[in-house]
Amino acid sequence: MSEAQPKSAEDLFRFLDELGIKHATKRHAPVFTVAESVALRDEIPGGHTKNLFLKDKKDNYFLLTVEENATVDLKTIHQTIGAASKVSFGKPEKLMEYLGVIPGAVTAFGAINDTQGKVRVILDEALMEYDVINCHPLSNDQTTSIASKDMLRFMEATGHEPLVLKVTA
Repeated sequence: MSEAQPKSAEDLFRFLDELGIKHATKRHAPVFTVAESVALRDEIPGGHTKNLFLKDKKDNYFLLTVEENATVDLKTIHQTIGAASKVSFGKPEKLMEYLGVIPGAVTAFGAINDTQGKVRVILDEALMEYDVINCHPLSNDQTTSIASKDMLRFMEATGHEPLVLKVTA
């Protein structure tokens, strides 16, 4: 496991500022599921995300970021994302090691902690149609909003070339 401490929300905000990416963050009670976060919709406009940390049998890791109400077929998604086999959920230890977050706080912003490029990032094209995307800033007690085009810039700045694919039904 990497000796480096995972980056904090403040580290993320500094990184976004350095990139010139406009962002807004709202603090709230911790939310662990999409269902728990629904109450925030009126306060935070834009596309809200659901994130799946997946792995295939060859230990290739994937982060799927989709719109919160999207349905992902885990039996066939491996064909779409280029996995070597069917996928399963990655273990919490690998989630912390690679993305620096715990289950319930999985976020596209976790790419900032994947300095070795171990995780392939896939953004659903339906999510990318929103002008604004909302994600947890490495903890589930806040939601950060950025422009969808800036999410692509963020990913590239972290060394990830995000795939924008139709991954939902």
